[in-house]
Amino acid sequence: MTKTLVIAEKPSVAQDIVRALTPVAGKFEKHDDHFENDRYVVTSAVGHLVEIQAPEEFDVKRGKWSFAHLPVIPPYFDLKPVDKTKTRLNAVVKQAKRKDVTELINACDAGREGELIFRLIEQYAGGSKPDGKGLGKPVKRLWLQSMTPQAIRDGFDALRTEQQMAGLAHAARSRSEADWLVGINGTRAMTAFNSRDGGFFLTTVGRVQTPTLSLVVEREEKIRKFISRDYWEIHATFGAQAGEYPAKWFDPKWKKSEDVEARADRVWSAAEAQSIANAVRGKQATVTEESKPTTQASPLLFDLTSLQREANGKFGFSAKTTLALAQSLYERHKALTYPRTDSRALPEDYLPVAKQTFEMLADSGMRHLAPHALTALNNNYVRPSKRIFDNSKVSDHFAIIPTLQAPSGLSEAEQKLYDLVVRRFMAVFFPSAEYTVTTRISTVAPHSFKTEGKVLVKPGWLAIYGKEAADEVEGGKEGDKGQNLVPVKPGEMVNTVAVDPKGLKTKPPARYSEATLLGAMESAGKQIDDEELRSAMQEKGLGTPATRAATIEGLLTEKYMLREGREIIPTAKAFQLMTLLRGLGVEELSRADLTGEWEFKLSQMEKGLLSREDFMAGIAAMTERMVKKAKEYDRDTIPGDYATLESPCPNCGGVVKENYRRFACVGKPGAEGCGFSFGKSPAGRTFETAEANALLRDKKIGPLEGFRSKAGWPFTSEIVIKYDDEAHNYKLEFDFGDDKKGEESGEIVEFEDASLGACPICGSDVHEHGSNYVCSKAVPTAAQPTPSCTFKSGKIILQQPVEREQMQKLLATGKTDLLDKFVSMRTRRAFKAHLAWDKEAGKVNFEFAPSKFPPRPGAAAKTIAAKAGKTSAAAKKAAKPAATKKAPATKTAAAKAPRKPAAGKAPSAALAAVIGAEPVARPEAVKKMWEYIKAHNLQDPKDKRTIVADDKLRAVFGKDSAGMFELAGILGNHLGAE
Repeated sequence: MTKTLVIAEKPSVAQDIVRALTPVAGKFEKHDDHFENDRYVVTSAVGHLVEIQAPEEFDVKRGKWSFAHLPVIPPYFDLKPVDKTKTRLNAVVKQAKRKDVTELINACDAGREGELIFRLIEQYAGGSKPDGKGLGKPVKRLWLQSMTPQAIRDGFDALRTEQQMAGLAHAARSRSEADWLVGINGTRAMTAFNSRDGGFFLTTVGRVQTPTLSLVVEREEKIRKFISRDYWEIHATFGAQAGEYPAKWFDPKWKKSEDVEARADRVWSAAEAQSIANAVRGKQATVTEESKPTTQASPLLFDLTSLQREANGKFGFSAKTTLALAQSLYERHKALTYPRTDSRALPEDYLPVAKQTFEMLADSGMRHLAPHALTALNNNYVRPSKRIFDNSKVSDHFAIIPTLQAPSGLSEAEQKLYDLVVRRFMAVFFPSAEYTVTTRISTVAPHSFKTEGKVLVKPGWLAIYGKEAADEVEGGKEGDKGQNLVPVKPGEMVNTVAVDPKGLKTKPPARYSEATLLGAMESAGKQIDDEELRSAMQEKGLGTPATRAATIEGLLTEKYMLREGREIIPTAKAFQLMTLLRGLGVEELSRADLTGEWEFKLSQMEKGLLSREDFMAGIAAMTERMVKKAKEYDRDTIPGDYATLESPCPNCGGVVKENYRRFACVGKPGAEGCGFSFGKSPAGRTFETAEANALLRDKKIGPLEGFRSKAGWPFTSEIVIKYDDEAHNYKLEFDFGDDKKGEESGEIVEFEDASLGACPICGSDVHEHGSNYVCSKAVPTAAQPTPSCTFKSGKIILQQPVEREQMQKLLATGKTDLLDKFVSMRTRRAFKAHLAWDKEAGKVNFEFAPSKFPPRPGAAAKTIAAKAGKTSAAAKKAAKPAATKKAPATKTAAAKAPRKPAAGKAPSAALAAVIGAEPVARPEAVKKMWEYIKAHNLQDPKDKRTIVADDKLRAVFGKDSAGMFELAGILGNHLGAE
């Protein structure tokens, strides 16, 4: 009997599909990696299981960071498993290759990325053929808008064909390959360019990431170049028989000009403003008035980008957070429709579902929402409207709206987002808000003063927002709008009660928040406020609604941008990249509108209006141009808008100016520079202008994070400027705060901070000293010139800053809180741990929190073998399932028993002083050794691959230093026999 394999994107979705199909297809049996009944086998990926790579013959093993092997444009792409999910991939492929499986259903997320996940798995299962062909089995597509059981069953009744999905599949592959070509070649080319003078300066670029960064940099450039101008407004108060009212002077003849800051109510000199005030003070004015009704419709339904913008503005949620919450409400709670959509309309046949949704809301226990839903039903508000129901504005997905399933058990953040969507959904069906807008002109010849009043007559959809209504009314909180005006009789003359010029300053454009940056990405940087025009520009935006949050997070992770409150600010690294791209003329990466054109072409491909071959040929040509411009650039510097530092040259007192690569002395006025300069990006970290100023002023700065060694290892260090006797000038150096030089010189240390607590070794006070926390008896002091204690712990350990409060806690209680910013030297992955005092080792060590998850049965068996008879009761308990569930597992464990001691060897006394006395395998010994080296800052600052031995390591190395590649061999000599 043949079966159909259903591949979902996540295990939770696979379970939802099984639950939905059980009533119509029969009960499923659960296996380790799949569910199965007589008709279906249901399994799942866990996101991307396969990624593209250059074929072996085109892959550069050595010298990939040089121009010699660029550009890399392979004629086709190979596939490779994602390391972390190989086991899951093998399980899915095993099911796909079954002989009784004759058809596949792609049930991954209904979008470009979901299409790519499935297509690459299917291609990999078929042998990763260059033509992209997979197993050759028929494929159908499950396209879901909602995750309710009925919606899933409806989706299975309306599966899409391979032909219907061809355009989306081509666009998915093309997007992936284009990002690889531009990202790999661009990053390698710009890194090669920036590393030409030595060192390694990783410079990442991306097809969407870098143009997005250009928007933020261009805005910051406008802010920095902005020159504020003084202007004046003339505010008056007029008195009528019924009372007083405010007004503001304006020029009725004013027209827009080239001066973008000019307004009808601004004058540019204090004298003119005072002259107007003096001319009208104490005079009577004639009044003309016009009142007219106006309406304001509710905003359109949410797509993902508008939801992210609204949530950022209202709650401060990042785009990433909003997407995660919306995805949880869609997948886990089944409360919202598919969130990764760019549509703000519903299908024209969706009116009955909309009515059912209102009925669900009216009957729900949500008291803050139910009355409004009931109002809509009682007044027949839910009816056809082209503004809401429009097939021409619905692509693969429609707007985000609530499903027919009332949620329960939502977190506070989920409830906030759900309410936001529900209120917007109800609001679009409610009548427009109605106002009376009154414009009153008070004239004291020849000067005119305007007063505007906007009175809400019928709240309409604003009733749903209650007290929030004032925020929704455009201009509703501006002092001279939204007010009730006192009446003026026809022909009545009013008195000028008061008139005052008000001095103000023009303001620079605001920095981007995530909300405004998402809007700018949507329109590729074009400032569009009109919602209809914005939707027309969406196809030429940067990225897609589903990828924009990840793009912003990527730029923040790469330290191209920083978050300060809700503002997004570009770093010096970002300015340097934009200067480089502009100087090289790589417009495709420095102009957002050009990248918007590429996104438009992808959407054309989805619709079958552009071939994949034409698109990829264009991307390849762009890649070649980009690499060629970087490779052939032969001038000494890149033209740009560079800073002049406030701090003088430490050598001659001259002016220090920035160029593309360095900060250099250009001398005092009328004199030449003295030759002093220092690199802008030592070890791949770019100085901010303020940091460069501080470095010159104080001769030191730090410790600073974000440096990388030539081998790519991240490190933290202070930077100092020291006088070089040979060069007769100052030079920049890394200072790792080892403080040994001070100890060796016998220089007396004076502590300026309060004691942090008692030293765990000798009980003396612990203080801050350089880059460390030290015992007061571990350094020369006036009270004790000869150190007698060894306690020292770094202020930054494996990239984790250790604040004073945490060191106080360690000294008081024995360990810190759980810290979450450690980065492993071996795997480069972040990890969490406590710092704890290890009395036996006589140093601060890591203490890991117990795992939330019990060990797997197999892992438990391995643990038993490794412990060599030292099995704890807990380990035995964890191992029981392995012993009782499957006999073969018991045999395997028994068979391995004689080899138990092989798991660890006893370290020599010298090595035990460093890593502890417990038996360890060599890899574990190397790992512990690296933790010791990093914690004690023992890497040579000039060559991070060299370890400078302290007293304990000298006993292990047998010499003063050792190379990082010697470690394994040295440790092997110190690990005893089995």
